[in-house]
Amino acid sequence: MEYYIYNIPVFILDEPENVDIPLFCAEAEDSLPAFILRNVEVIYIGKFKELRGKNAAYLNGGIYITSTEFTDFDMIENVVHEAAHSLESSYGQLIYDEELISEFKGKRERLRHILAAEGYNINPLLYSFTEYNEKFDNFLANQVGYPTLLSLTMGLFVSPYGATSIQEYFANGFEKYFLDNPRAVRDISPVLYRKIEEITNDLQA
Repeated sequence: MEYYIYNIPVFILDEPENVDIPLFCAEAEDSLPAFILRNVEVIYIGKFKELRGKNAAYLNGGIYITSTEFTDFDMIENVVHEAAHSLESSYGQLIYDEELISEFKGKRERLRHILAAEGYNINPLLYSFTEYNEKFDNFLANQVGYPTLLSLTMGLFVSPYGATSIQEYFANGFEKYFLDNPRAVRDISPVLYRKIEEITNDLQA
């Protein structure tokens, strides 16, 4: 059986238990404009040790998604999130300029004060790192926990995982923009919103 999202082949290496693949592909086309997948050549679904506990990753033109996701929508979220990362090679200079870095660092600094007030402390220097840092990621995920982080950062980040790094800040905003509420992105992260608008306008030109 062959599956496609638009003209992009979807290969099933390990059959998902909870996801109907034909329905997932149809819903993905209903939910997503084709242009955001410009840099995606193939999608693989399976059990990939390289994901190291992550749900999905983008590498060399391919999106790799774990077959253990619970719903079709979880799969679609992964496609959009990794499509965002796929666009970094084409639009990295536009996305990660001083304006976006400043917005992200400002939110990180506010996050530091919020978490310190709740008794969650880590080396303050880690808040200034815009790139992914495993120690900081573990602090947010395991010491604070995403349910707590969600309640504490409502209105600061469009989702708690966006605090992890500037790349995830972009990808989470991109995901929210296309699958949920563009206005929320505009209101919470106006610079990020403008970047996404610029990219989508260019992709459609």
